[in-house]
Amino acid sequence: MKITCIEPIHLSVPFDQGAPPPKEGLGAGGMLDILLVRVDTDSGLTGWGEAFGHAATPVTITALRRVVAPLAQGREANDVAGLMGELWFRTKGMSRNGPVAFALSGLDIALWDLKGKALGRPIWELLGGAGKPRVPAYASLLRLGAEHVGRIAAQALGRGYRYIKLHEHTVEAVAAARAAIGRDVPLMLDTNCCWLTVADALAAARSMRAFDLAWLEEPLYPPDDFDGLAQLRREAGMPIAAGENLGNVMEVGRLARAGAVDIVQPSLAKMGGISEVVKAIAATTRLGTRVVPHSPYSGPALVAAVHVIAAQPGEVLCEHRYGELAANPVGDWSEADDGFLRVPNRPGLGIEIDQAVVERYRVA
Repeated sequence: MKITCIEPIHLSVPFDQGAPPPKEGLGAGGMLDILLVRVDTDSGLTGWGEAFGHAATPVTITALRRVVAPLAQGREANDVAGLMGELWFRTKGMSRNGPVAFALSGLDIALWDLKGKALGRPIWELLGGAGKPRVPAYASLLRLGAEHVGRIAAQALGRGYRYIKLHEHTVEAVAAARAAIGRDVPLMLDTNCCWLTVADALAAARSMRAFDLAWLEEPLYPPDDFDGLAQLRREAGMPIAAGENLGNVMEVGRLARAGAVDIVQPSLAKMGGISEVVKAIAATTRLGTRVVPHSPYSGPALVAAVHVIAAQPGEVLCEHRYGELAANPVGDWSEADDGFLRVPNRPGLGIEIDQAVVERYRVA
């Protein structure tokens, strides 16, 4: 089964979070990007992946077209580990982090989809899973501000989510969310590397202690300041999470060994797809650190995260972006029901890509 074509497909889909959209960053202007990776083969099978895009979308597309596709087209798709290992090595000067890694991540997910389809087995089964019908999801809200965050958090709770994560920077916003959902619902805060010094991050964390955060995520810039994160973990008085911006398994291991976090968050669409995140989970678990994959995606990367999580022996949360897309290329597989995501049981990812959605929202 040889690869005949690798095609990046950029979608821009209207998104409604129930409040005015962010002015910048993810969801700006009420639109969300989805960067699909389509891999065709001479067997007639097609695999689907998803690479991290958003602000990096144009560069990731270029990496797919000019770096990854020329190396992978014509190669056998069956040996995922062998092919991906060679591609990582051949791009070693540019793929330890960033858009080339994002591109390889999308390809890896598509190759696993192909492998499962060829063998007639779902990915969770190929990974040694026992057949969970669903996995627990937490509502990952976009940035809303203190004016709106309480209402949307309460709305998410009303839809069955049992865990809520904010993307805010202020104590006022955290206070509003906590007041709206009560004291018993786990509340997490992702600050997207907001603070430049440990002192500033520590002051912010201390101001939020009263709101009983289940974890404080990515409080520091740069995200690989492991010493700074370790100090925060010792002094902040709350669990620390990080890892979505790490580019490879080696960095994840160093993060865990540094005692820098309580929760590691490898990202399927950023640091190598299914293959590398499975390695990261194994390495981190051996060190006794909890893993919750980063997966605020809308397409195959979200479904891939569901498969990876379903293959784990215990309960692992799946991040789920809260809000409504005008349409989704993976259909209702991206929708949570009472705070859970269904685990596909068909071969590969177990999804069909809706070509009508692709054509309607494709960016020329």
